[in-house]
Amino acid sequence: MRMTEEDPEHSAAYVQRFRTLAEQGMDLVGEARLVDAMLPRGSRVLDAGCGPGRVGAHLHEVGHHVVGVDADPVLIAAAEEDHPGPRWLVGDLAELDLPAHGIAEPFDAIVCAGNVMAFLAVSTRREVLRRMRAHVAADGRAAIGFGAGRGYEFDDFLADAVAVGWAADLLLSTWDLRPFTPDADFLVAVLRPV
Repeated sequence: MRMTEEDPEHSAAYVQRFRTLAEQGMDLVGEARLVDAMLPRGSRVLDAGCGPGRVGAHLHEVGHHVVGVDADPVLIAAAEEDHPGPRWLVGDLAELDLPAHGIAEPFDAIVCAGNVMAFLAVSTRREVLRRMRAHVAADGRAAIGFGAGRGYEFDDFLADAVAVGWAADLLLSTWDLRPFTPDADFLVAVLRPV
């Protein structure tokens, strides 16, 4: 939210960037393909930090039940306009309480793409991971990806995840399944609740 307060046009520019990339035929659904491969059709997916909805929209199109949550109302409005079908909600991931919105059933998967974790306030990182953990089914998983050099070291993220009840099933360096290496500049962590 600090970014949008400092630059009120940030959200609109972000929405337009992805609309333009889509018009140019760019592949914008790599994250969704990875999550889709982990699930049977008709699964329940939480798109945590959904932005303008590109990942959740694709998952919905291929047959999953999607709820997307983002703190930015401009991004949620764009998701609703561009991608009807999923349920899009304005909400802070550090205060995530979907049963309060009538969504009580846990999710089969959570996807958190777009460097969301690196944009969180340091004081909320564990709470966001804890809230995600509270919304996933006992046999569910989360796929969380973000880049290096953004103020959240990968080892710190993994330690935070373990501290709140997650275990790492698979670490990748890209959404297209390249193995994670010590010099990777991106992390995709597939986590399971323990």
